[in-house]
Amino acid sequence: MARSLDGHKVVSENDWIDARKLLLKKEKEFTIMRDQLNRLRQELPWKPVTKQYLFEGPNGKQTLAELFDGRSQLIVYHFMFDPSWDQGCSHCSFWADNFNEIIVHLNQRDVTMIAISRAPYSKLVSYEERMGWDFKWVSSYNTDFNFDYNVSFTQEDLDKKKAFYNYDLQDTHSLEREGVSIFYKDSTGRVFHTYSAYARGIDMLNVAYHYLDLVPKGRDEEEHEFPQFWVRRHDEYGK
Repeated sequence: MARSLDGHKVVSENDWIDARKLLLKKEKEFTIMRDQLNRLRQELPWKPVTKQYLFEGPNGKQTLAELFDGRSQLIVYHFMFDPSWDQGCSHCSFWADNFNEIIVHLNQRDVTMIAISRAPYSKLVSYEERMGWDFKWVSSYNTDFNFDYNVSFTQEDLDKKKAFYNYDLQDTHSLEREGVSIFYKDSTGRVFHTYSAYARGIDMLNVAYHYLDLVPKGRDEEEHEFPQFWVRRHDEYGK
């Protein structure tokens, strides 16, 4: 049940402006800190990608270097879709609803964005058609890509509750987890891994959450054991 805001503090116009200015000062401090953090992220050292991967997608078989599609920067959303599943993760679907329409804008800034999942390409095509998306989605089936970038795990990892995820050994509760990885290709064609984020680290990619953070009830998830208890695929709400 959503929490009630009955009895929330109400003040005069002048008092509200004073309170808003105090918050604005904090917001500006946060903006400065965020800009500083972005610079630190961009200054991270890079790691060369030396392993060869072959993905299957709408353009047939492609290497990681070919997925850049003529640009120098590549964003990969690690979409949870185990080969045994009949449909993609509902929570990753929530994220995909947020990035599907903005990729055309990223392209103008020398950035290609795609999704990669372990499920066979035929399953990805079917699910993408159901969801009405048009972003490029390729399959890493029969490659080590998902395991190398710590978003897929073995049953042994799961049983021991010691899967390496978000830079620590932990119980992931699933053979698949969410994440985003960034790659750069230089003028000689060499590919580098520059950044990856997982779990709450990908909140920045979900515009809907940022809007919810503006409203009085916020995300309204605090009283629930699993925060995204309410999330459904967009064609499942109301069923």
